[in-house]
Amino acid sequence: MSCLRVPPPVPCTPPLGALLRRYSAGSAVTCEPVDEGLLNRGYRLRTTHGRYFLKHHFDPETADPAAIVRQHRATRSLAELGVPVAPPLPARDGRTVAVVGGHAYALHPWIDGRHRHGGQLTPGQCARLGALLGAVHAGLERVMPAHARTHGAPAESADPAGTLTLIDDLLGRVRRHRPVDSFDALARRRLLERRTLLERHADRRPPRGGAVGWVHGDFHPFNVLYRGDAPAAIVDWDRLGVRPRAEEAVRAAAIFFVRPSGTLDLPRVRSYARAYRRGAEATPAQLAAAVHRVWWERLNDFWMLRWHYERGDTRADPQFPATAALVVWWTREYDAVRAAFTA
Repeated sequence: MSCLRVPPPVPCTPPLGALLRRYSAGSAVTCEPVDEGLLNRGYRLRTTHGRYFLKHHFDPETADPAAIVRQHRATRSLAELGVPVAPPLPARDGRTVAVVGGHAYALHPWIDGRHRHGGQLTPGQCARLGALLGAVHAGLERVMPAHARTHGAPAESADPAGTLTLIDDLLGRVRRHRPVDSFDALARRRLLERRTLLERHADRRPPRGGAVGWVHGDFHPFNVLYRGDAPAAIVDWDRLGVRPRAEEAVRAAAIFFVRPSGTLDLPRVRSYARAYRRGAEATPAQLAAAVHRVWWERLNDFWMLRWHYERGDTRADPQFPATAALVVWWTREYDAVRAAFTA
């Protein structure tokens, strides 16, 4: 993820009167911001007719009304296939996107549920999570236009020479940062460590990714709501797009199943990956290639430090210790990680 994608965190009050006049949703009683998530702006809305989730699409990369409509159509189609999602409600004119004051909004039913990290899931629930993502990929394959895949060619993998230059730049920013704090010390240690790893493994740069398909684009614990033991809804489809599918499965596992120490819970990964392969009809070879590409991606990625030092945005700081440690552990345990996704 590039730090340049992130809009500044500007406070915003939604124009409730103008919005609700477009829906048969009653009058506003309460409206509270939903704080979870780094890129979303949403509100817990209670009206005289019930409870809703009001989403303000404000990320410049995903706020195009046509793209939002495509997301809405995808979720409606997936719901018809039995995938747990929360499709938007249509306004009186039948549209699901309301543009007010130049801003795009959508109204969704409120889903009671909670987020669950992979460490809170039993092996059976891990398998259910993998099967769920497999159902998403298989379902999108059925309901989304096939011709769009030609525009989703896999991107080139990161060039280690460019990454080494970035590391030097970030080290300079760390050195100049005042007052010096514990985050600076950790950032410097991890940057030096990563430079050594890149120099050692520069010859392992992977080729372009494998077969592409439609993906959720941002499948992680904050975007899956649970009711009891079962997933109640997959939310936040802003990153819906055409990309290598198996890589999304690996990225998701690296978020769901990372421990605070920066290691992956490999038994849970194994349960998840087996179910995903069955649901998505993905081969072990595809998962092995995806593991290598995502490992390389992580080895070359510094988006959290770029947020911190280039933008002064510290929202991702709590994630940095485990994420940075994971890269080192994954490099050391590369064969075990690959086996967990392919066995």
